Amino acid sequence: MQFRMLMRMDWDDIKVFLAVARAGSLGGAARALGQTQPTMGRRLKAFEDRLGTPLFQRSADGFVLTDLGEQVLAHAERMEDEALGFARRLAGQGDEPEGLLRVSSSDWFGLHVLAPVFARFRERHPRVCIELITDARLYNLARREADLVFRIRAFEGADVVQRRLMTLQYALYGAPGLPTPNWGHGTGLNLVTMDTAFGQMPDVQWLQRVLPHAQVAMRSNNRTVQAALCAAGCGWAVLPRLLGDRHPGLVRADFDADPPPGRDVFVGYHRDLRRLGRLQRLLAHVVAELVPVTMPANPKP
Repeated sequence: MQFRMLMRMDWDDIKVFLAVARAGSLGGAARALGQTQPTMGRRLKAFEDRLGTPLFQRSADGFVLTDLGEQVLAHAERMEDEALGFARRLAGQGDEPEGLLRVSSSDWFGLHVLAPVFARFRERHPRVCIELITDARLYNLARREADLVFRIRAFEGADVVQRRLMTLQYALYGAPGLPTPNWGHGTGLNLVTMDTAFGQMPDVQWLQRVLPHAQVAMRSNNRTVQAALCAAGCGWAVLPRLLGDRHPGLVRADFDADPPPGRDVFVGYHRDLRRLGRLQRLLAHVVAELVPVTMPANPKP
């Protein structure tokens, strides 16, 4: 690409180009950047006019990259990585407990574990705003989709600083008065479990092993929903004890079989934020509150 062409680019042009390339439409790109569709169309046309060459082919199916557009995409993504790295580096210089922190976790963990911990942190540091996103999606730390992520799977990549935060213990729960599980069989029992997309999770496999003849009555990918269904009498469910022991209307099953397998919780952030004062203070607060939380494997209820 000629030098004169490069001199006609700016970072806003690149963001428009990347948004259209990823969305495949002006509408999707506009939503990603918080712009209107006509504005995106004008900005993209002006960019191509300045370059003197089209970067997309317009079709009934959307916007498709030209050969040159494919080449530009690789360079643009590297530019984006550098720009995001620069932003992370600048953010990492501050050490005052103020500003925004984006935190991601699963639904039940955010609601029942992190929310009260964050509320107490906010009392100490009222100038810090925590944006807690509860979602099953794994957020990208490098792209600043989240600053701090809690999950039950170790992080990959050398750019992530992580630690094992705690081990979650699980147990089997149901409403009072339900038939007692007959271990090794499960005939006549109803179960509430994860949806089929999560069929390989350890607690789902445990249920199939210890109650092979039980009937799956309800499924949900949300642990809080499972707890509510159990309390309503729909059946038995494996739940984290930090949820099940506190949920009204649930009792823990008494059994002699091996308990459901526990899961480790990991917390991670991008290494460029290791000097971000508000993040480190929040992490230290979470560790101080949650790491001492220890529970015996599964004592009798």
